[in-house]
Amino acid sequence: MEKIALIFENDVFIIASKPAGVNFHSEEEAGFVVQVSQQLGIPLFPVHRLDKMTSGLVILAKNSETAAQFGKMFENREIEKYYLALSMRKPKKKMGWIKGDMASARRGDYKLLTTMENPAITQFISCALRTHERFFLIKPHTGKTHQIRVALKSLGSPIAGDERYAACDEARKEERGYLHAYALRFRLNDEEFSFVLPPDEGDRFLSDACKTQLDVWNQPWDHF
Repeated sequence: MEKIALIFENDVFIIASKPAGVNFHSEEEAGFVVQVSQQLGIPLFPVHRLDKMTSGLVILAKNSETAAQFGKMFENREIEKYYLALSMRKPKKKMGWIKGDMASARRGDYKLLTTMENPAITQFISCALRTHERFFLIKPHTGKTHQIRVALKSLGSPIAGDERYAACDEARKEERGYLHAYALRFRLNDEEFSFVLPPDEGDRFLSDACKTQLDVWNQPWDHF
């Protein structure tokens, strides 16, 4: 088992980098949270989660009080999150908002509805990279299960390598699902924190075209 990269650590929380393809919680093998806890030799408290296919920044609290603090901050939308995604299909629109209630569909999938009772809210900008590649910088304003994956599918641009929401034959050609938790910004105990972590796995994320665009998006909050 490879060591998990730690991006930041203080007395009350850590920021760790989750690899793509690793379960967040333990199933047949130790999940991400258990792996980091074992690596540090202390129990850690997850305060949000990433899907198995998603890589990137994760906050883990070192005690239940801090976990509760973060829980409240997520609830009150006081934590800014930014994601990167890549699709092989052109979106219906290049930037803007995707809003709608989410409902369970078949086999554990979700779908976006036109109703707005308790909507998932996602903001995004995008640009073209290489042939057929569309690159997205995404700011979710809510935290629903599969929110970004469903939002991009609703645009006609399912995430490359997403075996749940992209066409199976296309998804299997990719070595990972191209969704990455890129940046976090928040204020905790009167201190400002911001973290930006470019992806380090996946051929498409590592292309020169992608890296050039990431230089433009290196302060993602400036683009929303």
